[in-house]
Amino acid sequence: MRRRLVPAALLLPFALLLTACGGSSSARTGTDGTGSVTLDVGDQKGGSEAILRAAGELKDLHYKIRWSTFTSGPPLLEAVNARAVDIGGVGNTPPVFAAGAGSKITVVAAWHGTSRGDTVLVPNGSKLTRPQQLKGRSVAVAQGSSAHYQLVASLKAAGLTLSDVKVRYLQPADALAAFTSGKVDAWAVWDPYTSQILQARQGRVLTTGDGITNGLTFQVAAPAALKDPKKAAAVKDYLARLRRATSWVHDHQEEWAKVWAKDTGLPYEVALASVKRTNASRVPVAVDSALVASEQQIADTFSELDLIPGKVDFADFVDRRYNGGLPPSTTPAKE
Repeated sequence: MRRRLVPAALLLPFALLLTACGGSSSARTGTDGTGSVTLDVGDQKGGSEAILRAAGELKDLHYKIRWSTFTSGPPLLEAVNARAVDIGGVGNTPPVFAAGAGSKITVVAAWHGTSRGDTVLVPNGSKLTRPQQLKGRSVAVAQGSSAHYQLVASLKAAGLTLSDVKVRYLQPADALAAFTSGKVDAWAVWDPYTSQILQARQGRVLTTGDGITNGLTFQVAAPAALKDPKKAAAVKDYLARLRRATSWVHDHQEEWAKVWAKDTGLPYEVALASVKRTNASRVPVAVDSALVASEQQIADTFSELDLIPGKVDFADFVDRRYNGGLPPSTTPAKE
């Protein structure tokens, strides 16, 4: 069957999606459960709430979950710092920048997945075939995002530095427009943006984060919530449900892609490609020493670039109480 192309007009709604870039808006989206304890959960479009609901994990809640949806990771962590949110999900780089800013945040859970959806894309007509050829070229990336670190690490692997390229700090909506109109030579980004460009045949992959970045995503909590015994118990139950729901995604990829597409406005073909490439690969793992060391490397990298002020000790921003019998953070992602 011929694959249906995604019209360019459908690409624009993705500005409000996903994991790791800037933005400032949020919205209350509803409440689940019953009881005297309320867990305020920060989410992103098509994120934890959608996964939990699709997997049937929002039934029999003996506490309330009050959902707030954010455009991306950094504003979600700002809300955690301000105690407006008790817990929320983000990618591997926003916690580093939040820690560097002295925010009151604590990483309490982690998932390890593939980094194949973290890419540097170039237009189909580009003459670039190797990352080394990015020298002197313009690259769009969202500052402080997981793609930001992936770009730095990919350049390093190619023998280049960030100063060797013309960095254009653009949020996804603007980066998408710049990329598709030929105003930048490359775009460092993550799924589902990677999948949307590939499915629309508007670009190709120059390099991926596989073997370059750690493939980690996190649930990050407010320290004040963790000090409240009742809320801490709710966090434990919430994380258990989220881990089961993530496993459900791996075993129900097409079903989840349909739900995700409906929830976000993604074309189904894009959603399914992103699920197969990235989302279904995630494995719940422990917040352990290897994880801390990997995140410390990201922190040190941005400190050396003067993008984070001073030294960050990432070990000060984790809580291992919810590890249970989870495997190490280096556990291979699912295929």
